[in-house]
Amino acid sequence: MSPIILLSIIVVYFALLLWVAYKTGKGSDNESFFIGNRKSNWMLVAFGMIGTSLSGVTFVSVPGAVGKDSFSYLQITLGYLIGYITVAYVLLPLYYRLKLTSIYGYLQQRMGQLSYKSGAWIFIVSRLVGATARLYLVVNILQVTILDSLGVPFIVTTLIILAMIILYTYEGGVKTIVWTDTLQTSCMLLGLIICTIYMLNHLDLSVGQSLSAMSSKGYTKIFEMDFNSPGFFIKQILAGAFITITMTGIDQEMMQKSLSVTKLKDSQKNMVTLGFILLGVISLFLYMGGLLYLFGESQGGHLTEVIVDSIPKKEFILNGKDIFGDKIFPEVALNHMPGFISIIFIIALISALFPSADGAMTALTSSLCIDIFGMKEKKEWTDHKKEKFRKNVHLLVALSFLVMVIIFKIINDNSMIGLILKLAGFTYGPLLGLFAFGIFTTYKVKDKLVPYVCIAAPIISYFIDKYQTSIFGDFKIGLELLIINGLLTFLGLLIIRKK
Repeated sequence: MSPIILLSIIVVYFALLLWVAYKTGKGSDNESFFIGNRKSNWMLVAFGMIGTSLSGVTFVSVPGAVGKDSFSYLQITLGYLIGYITVAYVLLPLYYRLKLTSIYGYLQQRMGQLSYKSGAWIFIVSRLVGATARLYLVVNILQVTILDSLGVPFIVTTLIILAMIILYTYEGGVKTIVWTDTLQTSCMLLGLIICTIYMLNHLDLSVGQSLSAMSSKGYTKIFEMDFNSPGFFIKQILAGAFITITMTGIDQEMMQKSLSVTKLKDSQKNMVTLGFILLGVISLFLYMGGLLYLFGESQGGHLTEVIVDSIPKKEFILNGKDIFGDKIFPEVALNHMPGFISIIFIIALISALFPSADGAMTALTSSLCIDIFGMKEKKEWTDHKKEKFRKNVHLLVALSFLVMVIIFKIINDNSMIGLILKLAGFTYGPLLGLFAFGIFTTYKVKDKLVPYVCIAAPIISYFIDKYQTSIFGDFKIGLELLIINGLLTFLGLLIIRKK
């Protein structure tokens, strides 16, 4: 497929996004930008949040990881469902009762000003890292598959994509994103389904036959029963639940959309519906991952294992190239399938890119304006001055995205889903501890000491993770590092409680 044609498809798709943004962003103000005037339809929010929850990382990394981890990601997904139900019936009633625009306002009311600022800063760092890692993955795929051949530098590609996101979120914010995310989620899921059907037809397999073929190669294994393994099923399910509670329930980006729904009951329906839909959608992504490896083998590819620095590493060799992990879906879709599938893949990929990036930029702008700079408290500012300030902050957030994407380009990790979940264990842990302490205890804390606890907990967690073999022997810590980090924060807050 010609790079020019693929690039033209991206331009047309973006023009459609701009048209939707123009239609939905008319008459927007700061309330529209931050929480959509609390008038969003819960079904639209639930459907659009699928795209935000999945992102380009899920679209590429989850299918690619089947070659290494089989269907074990489904263990985490079962935990996600538990987490969404917890968010719906524990956290959402709290946020609606307090009529919060920023959910970190709860920490201010419960613990104090510095606790509030600490929570907001933790969110800003966590979301900036997570969103830019996801953005990097998709930008890099577009760069390698399309723009390298046109001589466009990586930094220019990143700038153009960020400019696109700024253009359609600059005015409307959440009011616009609820609609654009719905469009983008539709395109992503349609791409997933079409690619799956094409591979089944090409391989001449029924769903049952394909699952039997995957099972014979070990791809369909879900539950890990080894207690000492990082992938032990109880650890993975617990980690999935806490990842959802932190990355959705105490994350301004995700809650900003939920709080844009008028009624608590509808917002709860949105959250529970999202949990069940994600379980089905991620199951389909894993199934497609198994099909990708079967399809690759039908094209002459084969799995092999090599030793790198005394560590065994899997490779999937196709036409002399290693396309294992994140590389397999782009390589197969763009170079081993018909042109119409390549177009569908690119549309689905950029549809997976934008919902996570646009929502993150809007949420970071909201948190900086409200939580850090206290814009709502500046009664002397006119509405025009507040709007101008908010737009300037939005541009500052875009600049920080550019810097972080370049950093991830330098890191260049082969499995971004693993890296993102690992980083979340360090960055979101203090938020988990802060909210758990606030909700499940009645203690007051020495507010001025809270930032020190929030810094100390991730540092201690890092050393526990680094030296876990010396501390725990054969027992391996996986994604439950997030729980350990949150527990350390909770214990730290208990130590600095007021007598």
